[in-house]
Amino acid sequence: MTVASPSSDVSALSYEQARDELIRVVSELEQGSATLEESLALWERGEALAARCEEWLLGAKARLEAARSVSEKQAAAE
Repeated sequence: MTVASPSSDVSALSYEQARDELIRVVSELEQGSATLEESLALWERGEALAARCEEWLLGAKARLEAARSVSEKQAAAE
């Protein structure tokens, strides 16, 4: 089993890529066949992937709120 370092390339991942890899990491951890060191590396990678997903979701939420605000201002101006 090869485990990437926790933060390697995480910042370049799309939401879908990070989510899919996080699912794979969780699945590997649930199998329980990894050594302690591998499990720790998987856990750290999972934490980094989860943080990346959260970044994407917070960014999407901010974009939606900005679009709503613009839409509401336009409606109020009419």
